[in-house]
Amino acid sequence: MEALPVNSPRKTKVFLSDEDRAHFESLARADGTPARAARRARVLLHADQAHPEGQRSDTWIAEALGMHFNTVARIRRQYVSGGEQAALNRKRRTTPPVPPKVDGVVEAHIVAICCSPAPEGRTRWTMQLIADELKARSLVTSISAETVRLVSKKTNCSLGRSSAGASPSAMRRGSSRRWSRCSTSTPRNTARKSL
Repeated sequence: MEALPVNSPRKTKVFLSDEDRAHFESLARADGTPARAARRARVLLHADQAHPEGQRSDTWIAEALGMHFNTVARIRRQYVSGGEQAALNRKRRTTPPVPPKVDGVVEAHIVAICCSPAPEGRTRWTMQLIADELKARSLVTSISAETVRLVSKKTNCSLGRSSAGASPSAMRRGSSRRWSRCSTSTPRNTARKSL
């Protein structure tokens, strides 16, 4: 027997049992079913060879459900080759669509740059200076100051203190209880009376 190509209509015919048909009908009607899964269940119901009104063509299904006929054919192929889960649910990506610019090596260099003394003529490292230093070290081809800021925020690398390093931030002036009781703060009673 000759091997059929994957796109062959004979190979991608959908045959649903009575239990499968009842299951897909309940999925298509249930309120809790995601819209994408419900539409795909309707495609499989219409594409079934044992459909009560006869099997529908891909073009008819596409027009009835408002999708492209190639999508209908792809759903049929996914069901025949992988079953219900492959046809109804989206396949999860194993890798992100765009690889991250900052990996562990670049992150370690950012922390090391933050901990090193500032360049000559500067009192501290700025995000742009760190980005330029990463480019000079040929670790990245391009990187924005915002990306450097996000990485340094994630690693708690502080650029503003005299002992810059990857350590948690110290208590700020506004967070101290003593500061809130200082004579420069407005008492609560005065603020209410003035309204």
